Amino acid sequence: MSRLSLDETGPVKTGWAVAATSPRSESARKPSQNVYTSLTARSNYSAIAASGVALQTHSFGNYTFWPYAVFPSISAAVPNSLTPSTNHAPSSQTPPRHGWDYIIVTTKALPDRSDDAALIAPLVSANSCIVLIQNGVGVEEPYRKRFPQNPIVSAVTVISAEQIKNGVIRQNRWTRISLGPYGTGLATPPGSTAKSAEVVQRGYECMERLAHWWNEYGSIRDVETHTELELQTIRWHKLCINAAFNPTSVLSGGRGNADQLTDPELREHVTGIMREIWSAAPKVLGKPFPDNLATPDRIIRSTERNTGARPSMLLDWEAGRPMELEVILGNPVRIARAAGVEMPKLQSLYALLRSMQKVREDKKAKEKL
Repeated sequence: MSRLSLDETGPVKTGWAVAATSPRSESARKPSQNVYTSLTARSNYSAIAASGVALQTHSFGNYTFWPYAVFPSISAAVPNSLTPSTNHAPSSQTPPRHGWDYIIVTTKALPDRSDDAALIAPLVSANSCIVLIQNGVGVEEPYRKRFPQNPIVSAVTVISAEQIKNGVIRQNRWTRISLGPYGTGLATPPGSTAKSAEVVQRGYECMERLAHWWNEYGSIRDVETHTELELQTIRWHKLCINAAFNPTSVLSGGRGNADQLTDPELREHVTGIMREIWSAAPKVLGKPFPDNLATPDRIIRSTERNTGARPSMLLDWEAGRPMELEVILGNPVRIARAAGVEMPKLQSLYALLRSMQKVREDKKAKEKL
């Protein structure tokens, strides 16, 4: 049976997903297809354990998702753990004895705050595939270093969704998710061993299986599978949205994406960031963006229609949570610099926001003394 376990930790983008497969004959929302999905929840554990996950969706209607099992912590989801799981799903289950088949990480990527690869290590077995559904670039490297022999699937999603209260998710628009195997991030380099090529091939096979489940059993029609280099290209392309609008929403005093574009100066600023990424990324990746990816002008037009949207970085700032500065701003600047390319606009955003965050945290620390 196939078991999937997810760990949710607050807003939609701050969760863990641990996907597991047990004896090879079960299933989560599709038991008839032998796929079981479990969740590891933290701040919203009580709500999900008691009432499942209430989903208010534009694409699929409203319904409640009952996980196969809900765990209050990663340690409780460790295979062979003696910690019982408590939930109101159809049946209470302990972690699968043979280990999780898929471990899906959907947390915010905060490498400056925590080593998430180390956190999930007790869950990972030789047969586990690690799936990373996170923003930014360079998010896979810590996992590859810690788990050199495990297949990794890197994923980029385009969705407008939010957790409006614990255990209640509202999807406003879009469901697109792009998947690709991960080896080194820039395809298999010359001199790579047969072993590393085998790991990438296993990642490809895991990706195809996951895409089939989501497409056929989940009715998600815009699940896309890619090569390793294609997926990394999509990661850099999404920076045109994340690195342009998210930081600007904080620095502009709390303006949403569409609202930013109503201000001529902010519009020029946002467009300039996109064009900087559009120019730098091909030099990092070794090839230009393909014609099917939206240009900065097209992204601007699409964003103007998504009124009311407030980026996750702004929500984190307003709530006093750490922002995803490293993977959205710091990593791109460092990776581009290593390739001989400077990104001054991104570097300025990175420096300003990192300073703002540090000053606020230092102030809070002093207030506690």
